[in-house]
Amino acid sequence: MATKDVNVAPARRGSSLRLPTEVNILLVLFGIALVFEILGWIFQGQSFLGNVARLKIMILQVSVIGIIAVGVTQVIISGGIDLSSGSIVGAVAMVSMSFAQSSDYARAVYPALTDMPVIVPVAIGLVVGAIAGFINGWLIAYTKIPPFIATLGMMVAARGFAKWYTKGQPISFPTKSFAFFGSGMMPVIIFLIVAAIFYVAMKYTRYGKFTYAIGANQQAARVSGINVEKQLVRIYVVAGTLSALAAIVVAARGQTAQAGMGLMYELDAIAMTVIGGTSLQGGRGSILGTAIGMVIFGVIISGFTFLRLDAYYQEMMKGAIIVAAVVADTYRQKRRTPKN
Repeated sequence: MATKDVNVAPARRGSSLRLPTEVNILLVLFGIALVFEILGWIFQGQSFLGNVARLKIMILQVSVIGIIAVGVTQVIISGGIDLSSGSIVGAVAMVSMSFAQSSDYARAVYPALTDMPVIVPVAIGLVVGAIAGFINGWLIAYTKIPPFIATLGMMVAARGFAKWYTKGQPISFPTKSFAFFGSGMMPVIIFLIVAAIFYVAMKYTRYGKFTYAIGANQQAARVSGINVEKQLVRIYVVAGTLSALAAIVVAARGQTAQAGMGLMYELDAIAMTVIGGTSLQGGRGSILGTAIGMVIFGVIISGFTFLRLDAYYQEMMKGAIIVAAVVADTYRQKRRTPKN
């Protein structure tokens, strides 16, 4: 009896439908929030998620670092790393606040003294951040210094500049127009605008496509006609400028600037980025994932504070979170790699 040849696709292991990375991260966020909600009722006798004021403070705190994380995401997608963002925050905060300082208290001595337009301290701060990013990018692209070393050097240099600029003295009393950038929910609004702009840029423009291509395979990107060196400089300039923007927001919010501002911000930004699914090996990640990772990071830290855990436990957990996220990324990479 003749048999018909029937083409049947062989079943493959692990061929079940996979959810997008951002959806998986969002599910993790819901799970972590639920855990803290349950622990809150058990140990504190109150709701973690039901306190709107606590959630508002949490979002305000992480949104500033979230601005930095948007730039760090692009750096990591390109296959690099940026350890200088926190120090750039300190340097830019000092410079911007020095030009944004209100002259009200000094007019008794200098009656003709007037306040500068708010565009001056903002523009100068952004330029300082862009210059720092340009130096990082130029060193990495044209001298072939590893990103870790180049940005580590900038981290030390920028912190030293912040201390030298005013001989370590804090600067306070900004003008009302400058303080506006940190008032109310402005930090959150600024973060959302920045995230939206670079979500579109990374997904729909040549800038984003080139960044992903460089991170996936730099040599292949160069062969395909991408000017890798110029693109790397652009990426680090963007990262430096966003760190400067975060510095302006945090200085305006606290209405003071100190050389130590932004300490460890770079590690928090990297943690948010990696938690959000960006691969430290480059070529994969998204701004949306980083935004969700930012909220996860904030929920965890706020949750520990809510449960009244000591600050040093929180620091240890930050390190554990980064390591866990890297391990998860390594596992995902192995699953994606086809077996011979």
